[in-house]
Amino acid sequence: MSGNLFTIVETVINFIILLIILRVLLFKRITNAIDTRNNQVKETINKANNDREEAKTLKIQTEKSLEDSKAQGKSIVEDYKEKAEKLSQDIKKEASSEADLIMERAKKEVEREKEKAEDELKKKVVDLAVILSSKALEKDINEKEHRRLIEDFITKVGM
Repeated sequence: MSGNLFTIVETVINFIILLIILRVLLFKRITNAIDTRNNQVKETINKANNDREEAKTLKIQTEKSLEDSKAQGKSIVEDYKEKAEKLSQDIKKEASSEADLIMERAKKEVEREKEKAEDELKKKVVDLAVILSSKALEKDINEKEHRRLIEDFITKVGM
């Protein structure tokens, strides 16, 4: 048993020495590598979370900006519609005023032409009356002849 005990003690001592050597040489390196890897994973996760939050913020800002742009576009379109409607009404008013002015001028022109025609007609009537009177004075006319001359005069004048 003494050989056996010696082997057990020797194995235990060898195991302890091996443990110390492994601890000094490998465990620190492995622990450091594991800690480094854990830190890298944590940093990656934190970065991913930060990126996700930033993406959410950017998405919200983009949606708000899009809504603002739509509202602004709608406002611009409404403004242009109002301006176009006002311009259309102004053009219609101007055209109506111009048409009224043209109509008024035309009425005045027609009135002048009518007066001119009436004046010419009066002159012709007077001329005819003078001609008729001179014919009547040249002849000695009786009532029958006088009536005929008046009827001729009325026929020529168009009354």
